[in-house]
Amino acid sequence: MDRDEYIRRHIDEEPEYLHRLWRDTQLRLPYGQMASGHVLGRLLRMLTRMIRPRTVVEIGTFSGYSTLCIAEGLEQGAELHTFEIFDEQEDFTRPWLEGSPYSKQIHFHIGDALQLVPQLGLQPDLAYIDGDKRQYKDYYDMLMWRMEPGSYIIADNTLWYGQVLEEETRQSDRQTLGVKAFNEAVARDKRVEKVMLPVRDGLTIIRII
Repeated sequence: MDRDEYIRRHIDEEPEYLHRLWRDTQLRLPYGQMASGHVLGRLLRMLTRMIRPRTVVEIGTFSGYSTLCIAEGLEQGAELHTFEIFDEQEDFTRPWLEGSPYSKQIHFHIGDALQLVPQLGLQPDLAYIDGDKRQYKDYYDMLMWRMEPGSYIIADNTLWYGQVLEEETRQSDRQTLGVKAFNEAVARDKRVEKVMLPVRDGLTIIRII
């Protein structure tokens, strides 16, 4: 038994609905590995329950796995706005969100979160960043203007397959450069507390002070 399997056996089980979504994601979508999966999903649910947000913004819906994990942790009356820029993703994802027990709390938006979040006037107290890596710092800057002290930002993929560890990055590798720029900006930002966890592909938890 490897370490990951040991962890999965010693945490809460993956709900059956999410397991079916995970399998369907792997079978039908390219880059199925982008879905959060069992371990990160249970962590997102727990963090949401600990933070107890009233309004959540998720940037990057993909197949909706992380969306549903966050929604599991919401209290009654709380809302989750999730944004997916690729409209071709809608036919796969929307039925899974609307068929879940949390459909009334989830608002699924197709379009650019950098434009839509301000247009909708959203002021989240929890934000989950998992969108275009090239725009991570832009997402961060946009959210920081809209969030109050005591709010949280969680960013996925902040280790980016270990590529952020390389001192030199090709200028053509805009995704790695984007994650690096985000990591450096957060590290220098005195307005926030931050911790980076080596969970999956790196998870940074940020608290606005």
